[in-house]
Amino acid sequence: MDALPQAVLLTRAGLVTRVNASAARLWGVPQERASGRPVLEVVRRHTLETLLERGGELELEVTGRTLRCAATRNGEYGALIVEDVTEHRRREAELREATAVLSHEFRTPVAALRGVLEALEYDMPRDLSQNFVRQGLQETERLARLVEDLAVGFRPTRARTLPLAEAFTRAERLLSAELQARGASVTFGADHLVRADPDKLLQVLLNLIENALKYGPAGQRVEVATAERGTWVEVSVLDRGTPIPDTENLFRAHTRGRAATGQGSGMGLYIVRSIVQGWGGQAWAERRGDANAFCFTLPGVGGLGL
Repeated sequence: MDALPQAVLLTRAGLVTRVNASAARLWGVPQERASGRPVLEVVRRHTLETLLERGGELELEVTGRTLRCAATRNGEYGALIVEDVTEHRRREAELREATAVLSHEFRTPVAALRGVLEALEYDMPRDLSQNFVRQGLQETERLARLVEDLAVGFRPTRARTLPLAEAFTRAERLLSAELQARGASVTFGADHLVRADPDKLLQVLLNLIENALKYGPAGQRVEVATAERGTWVEVSVLDRGTPIPDTENLFRAHTRGRAATGQGSGMGLYIVRSIVQGWGGQAWAERRGDANAFCFTLPGVGGLGL
């Protein structure tokens, strides 16, 4: 019982017979002192005393924590199990918010695609029809990205060992049109062998590099630096934009920087952190000299040293 993360309290005839270690910490009563005392003196809440008498389940909000409580009775014997589900409820709320935001974001490309298809129903010059097709393909790519974002946390991982250069090459190819349109460039640091899902790694890189292109100065050179950190590899995307205050909040769902302009879901960095934490890494932002650095770590597999 003492190894259980849930708080467990056992009773007989209204008196506590035993509490486990988690229950002693939750109610601040040493295990030896709890034995033989009335239930109310230990749990100090009539709600829990009543729950033990009647049996059943309920959730309590106590000093900012959400506790799921379940009680059962068998004659004069009773048991109360209390589990802290605060983090679980927070993640549920973030998921609901993320889903609502992303579903809203679907409306724009769907409407654009409808307009393109309606236009293509009519005869028009070839160059004009090709322009509509290009627009449709761009909106299809946007939809594909949104679907990928929506799948974070649900899609099973397909981790394998790969060189970072493989992901860098894919990212540069997919961003080539945007780089050309913005007159910008991107450089990549030393290669390293890593262990990750290639598609999720690509998604992280695209999110961070696209953010750098959007919010950094026009025509800038975006730098993607790499470094070994023990058994981990750190990847940093640096832009020469203005300093960003309160960088930690940028990684929360539906949050955008104060300087952000135009349309955006505020989900990009939240998705980045969700993916990175999925493989056990960390994601953060900091100021390095005259650059904003958006960084993440992923498991290394021995330095490639290229």
